[in-house]
Amino acid sequence: MEHHIDDVIAVFDGIFAVPYRTCLVSGDDEPLYCPADSEHAMHRIIFAHGFFASALHEVSHWCIAGERRRQLEDYGYWYAPDGRDEARQREFESVEIAPQALESLFSEACDLRFNVSVDNLDGIEVDRHAFAARVDARAARYRETGLPLRAAAFRDALHAFYRRGLSREAAIAEGQARLAT
Repeated sequence: MEHHIDDVIAVFDGIFAVPYRTCLVSGDDEPLYCPADSEHAMHRIIFAHGFFASALHEVSHWCIAGERRRQLEDYGYWYAPDGRDEARQREFESVEIAPQALESLFSEACDLRFNVSVDNLDGIEVDRHAFAARVDARAARYRETGLPLRAAAFRDALHAFYRRGLSREAAIAEGQARLAT
C-alpha cells in the first residue's frame, strides 16, 4: 500500500475535528502546535514539510498532551535546537520517549518502518541504540497496559486503513467508535 499524507490527514480530521476541534496541517517548516485563536477556530497540529513520519510524530505529542497543555502553543514545552549538550540531550530524550513510542506504534499500524530521532546532529554524540531501547520498552509497556484513548483511536483507524484495507470512511468510523468507549 502506498502512504499518502492526505490519507493520514483525512483519518485524523475525521476522528478528531469535531470532538476536539483539532486538525492536522502540512506545514512548510518546523512542526508546531497552535491552539485555536481569534483567527483560527480549530486547534492545529502543523507537521514538517508534508513528511509522513512528522505527521505521526506530531500527532503522538497531541495524544499525550492533556487538556491544559492543548491550550498552549507547542503544549507549553521548550525546544532546544540541534547542538544540545549532554544535560539538554538527556532532557530532550526524557520527554521524547513516550511520543516516539506512540509514533512507533502508529508506524507499525501503517506498515511503515520506524526510526527513533535523537535530533542532535551538531551536538554531543548520542547513544542512539540506548535511546531506541528505551523507546521500544515504552512501546512494549503501551502494548501491555493500553494506549491513551486518543492514541488508541488513531492507531485503530490507521491499522484499519493500512493493514486491513478498509476505506477511509470505515477506518474513521473504527477510530470514532474507539474514542466513544
